[in-house]
Amino acid sequence: MSDSPTTTGKLYGVGLGPGDPELMTVAAVRAIAGADVIAYHCARHGRSIARSIAAEHIRDGQIEERLMYPLTVETTDHPGGYRGALDDFYAEAAATLAAHLDAGRTVAVLAEGDPFFYGSYQHMHKRLAHRYDTTVIPGVTSVSAAAARLGEALCEDKETLTVIPGTLPADELTARLAAADSAVVMKLGRTFTKVRAALESAGRLDDARYVERAFMPGERTGPLAGIAPESVPYFSVAVLPSRIDRTDTEPADTEAAEATGTTGTTGTTGATGTAGAAEAVASVVVAGRGEVVVVGTGPAGAPWLTPESRGALANADDLVGYTTYLDRVPERPGQRRHGSDNKVESERAEFALDLARRGRRVAVVSGGDPGVFAMATAVLEVAAQETYADVPVRVLPGVTAANAAAAKAGAPLGHDYATISLSDRLKPWEVIAERLRTAAAADLVLALYNPGSRSRTWQVGKARELLLELRLPDTPVVLARDVGGPEESVRTVRLADLDPAVVDMRTLLIVGSSQTQAVVRGDGRTVTWTPRRYPEGRAGQD
Repeated sequence: MSDSPTTTGKLYGVGLGPGDPELMTVAAVRAIAGADVIAYHCARHGRSIARSIAAEHIRDGQIEERLMYPLTVETTDHPGGYRGALDDFYAEAAATLAAHLDAGRTVAVLAEGDPFFYGSYQHMHKRLAHRYDTTVIPGVTSVSAAAARLGEALCEDKETLTVIPGTLPADELTARLAAADSAVVMKLGRTFTKVRAALESAGRLDDARYVERAFMPGERTGPLAGIAPESVPYFSVAVLPSRIDRTDTEPADTEAAEATGTTGTTGTTGATGTAGAAEAVASVVVAGRGEVVVVGTGPAGAPWLTPESRGALANADDLVGYTTYLDRVPERPGQRRHGSDNKVESERAEFALDLARRGRRVAVVSGGDPGVFAMATAVLEVAAQETYADVPVRVLPGVTAANAAAAKAGAPLGHDYATISLSDRLKPWEVIAERLRTAAAADLVLALYNPGSRSRTWQVGKARELLLELRLPDTPVVLARDVGGPEESVRTVRLADLDPAVVDMRTLLIVGSSQTQAVVRGDGRTVTWTPRRYPEGRAGQD
């Protein structure tokens, strides 16, 4: 008669919560009590935090399996390196548990926090769950425990929460923290100095909280900026709580708030009131950490934003900009919005700088890249006045329309090119025409901004006539309209077939050089590109 079991055992991944046994779930206690084998991971010293949490529920007669990590730092002589050493360990640990399961025993693998949240159990689950009946019992995560100990909400309303391992590279940490609403950085310890520097670079250090050993002996909480790096253990987290409770308040300076015309949290100053509001605000100067950040939103908003720009928009007290561009930015409680017409750039810049003089953090919202036919120049021009000499101004890059359109079309800007605005609102047409001739004679690809509007309907036709004097009729022209938007249209036509009637302010034109190619690919799509190599001895049209 065989002694082998007729059925295999059951595997449990048991979440124990952050450290206090009273935070274990009823399901976790039952799974531990009913298991034949209690398994837990530990370092080479043999002690296990997971076992200490569950200790009062482990009974005599249960088999205990210590799954001892062979190393805890990334130094090893294993031929596969650190990852190879861990893979071997996980395979051996899984084989140990499989032997018990094959013998018909129920196995409970203990995990601090939640088994699937940066937990060691997940490596057992990947190797065993497809072979054995498995149940995972969730636990209270260190994230929830930290927020509870701080007494501050993590997220509210439309805020998002970003969870980040502190082991990421410094620049990646900075980018993710800058773009986050709320965030938790895990695995501090040796990474603390790097994480602190990333928080500071992202402009979030003052908001950061520190939690060490939540719901465990030796618990410590407080502002992260004041924590000594050498005192930080592995079981600690950095928390950026919800912004809402800290920002959704009326400004202390009621007179200044009324001067801006924004008495609500998402109020708007209209185009006709911006200059007057700026004049009133100018008389209320407050020393503080005010600054102006000019932010490029790319051609169509959120998908095109860089993490740095996303962070600047989230951190701002006030958003100032052309209403169409402001509409691309989600509303945030406590943040004031000042929209205006697209023809009051100087007034808008002055208004933003005056807000910053009062200590407000101001984001001037621009489309595309703010330094390309956009708001950066207007802000810097006004900021050059003595009145604003001490107001910090930063310009953050964005994806400009020419690059966005070129990517959609292929690579028409693959060689030298010139960027020219066809708008004669700020410079005479004679200047534009001369620049078009000069660039065309040099055989440069041309990226033409602001080609037409309701009040400017003839410039595209004139530009086509001028260019046909220097370019072949078959020269490819990319018409890119509303790139990234709901009405996106990108197509390539011959220069001779360019119809001014289909061009408006939402269109960007890219006129090819003598070398630019337009090729129809197998899927029927036309791809336009300009070779990087230019023939020797050739310039302009043959």
